[in-house]
Amino acid sequence: MTHTSSTHHLDHYFVPEPSKYPIFGSIALLLFGAGAALWLNRVASGPWLFFLGLAILIYMLFGWFGQVVRESETGKYGRRVDKSFRWSMGWFIFSEVMFFAAFFGALFYARVLSVPWLSAGANEALLWQGFTSAWPSAGPYQPSGAEAFTPMAAWGIPAINTLILLTSGVTLTWAHYGLLNERRGQLKLGLLLTILLGAVFIGLQAYEYMHAYADLKLRLDSGIYGSTFYLLTGFHGLHVTIGAIMLAVMLGRVLAGHFRPDHHFGFEAAAWYWHFVDVVWLMLFVVVYWL
Repeated sequence: MTHTSSTHHLDHYFVPEPSKYPIFGSIALLLFGAGAALWLNRVASGPWLFFLGLAILIYMLFGWFGQVVRESETGKYGRRVDKSFRWSMGWFIFSEVMFFAAFFGALFYARVLSVPWLSAGANEALLWQGFTSAWPSAGPYQPSGAEAFTPMAAWGIPAINTLILLTSGVTLTWAHYGLLNERRGQLKLGLLLTILLGAVFIGLQAYEYMHAYADLKLRLDSGIYGSTFYLLTGFHGLHVTIGAIMLAVMLGRVLAGHFRPDHHFGFEAAAWYWHFVDVVWLMLFVVVYWL
């Protein structure tokens, strides 16, 4: 009888009460986007709206996720809810795959299709005399008097960052095994090491950007190479930052005694995201830096 009741409890689907957080999230995104647009156009109210939207967004994230954590820890979620969470995280990561696929597609189009086409035969006259399809290219547009830039080499900070992210994937997997085998010390240490490695990655990327701007003259206006370089590596750096924040939250929950070997999808979701970020960086290293 006890087993039957337990199984029924695990199979139930929890329906939460109406929440105020979606409307707060909508207002936050509206203010965030409008403020960013006004700020870029040098409107005085832009920064105020931007940071107000950011503050409301942070309030919404803390409140909504905090409510989900409390519901999970009090046993309100069963197997069906767990399955829906897994599908939701899977589709979210798929949307991120499509997000980066669009940027990789832009790089492919510029490098493999448009730049060679613009340098072929009569098309050369569309730009300037002597334009070639060599990559990296400052074309198809280069401001008059723009300084020549040096492309970022692969075997320096990018290679070190690749090793750092690969190592972070190992430490996170080690932490996961600690959780599955109820070795809490291993879990905490593995998570902490992963977060520290992510912070080192972000710090090295910031140094790389300063080096690129000051020494290599590689800037956002350095033609199609500069714009695609900062677009891809910049958004990846943002995702590493988000992933590190997620793992820091998981570490806080571990320190609070959350997660069991049979009940830890919050940890798994953050781990999925981190491994996705690792894979994207490997592709970036090969396509953007190496080739």
